[in-house]
Amino acid sequence: MALIFEYYLFQALSLVALVLAVWAFVDSLRHPANNYLREGKRTKGFWMGLAGASAAVCVFSFFFGSGGGFLQLIAACIAAVYLADVRPNVSGKGTGYYNY
Repeated sequence: MALIFEYYLFQALSLVALVLAVWAFVDSLRHPANNYLREGKRTKGFWMGLAGASAAVCVFSFFFGSGGGFLQLIAACIAAVYLADVRPNVSGKGTGYYNY
């Protein structure tokens, strides 16, 4: 019974990581390249590459693996950094410090 619970818990966490990574990748495609440079972030290609690789790891781990382990954790962290730090700046909604 505990193993079944653990399996479904890891699958749910894998799904959350997958959604975050795909969201970060799609969002990195939406914004123009000059927004990244204007805000002092890395290039659009850099973030698209990281977000795309993290999405690929999460897709592979969700559909073909049993959890994904530390690679999926790293991929989720990359997606979270993009969504929390880069996305507000390149979208034009959070320029500057403490702009809530």
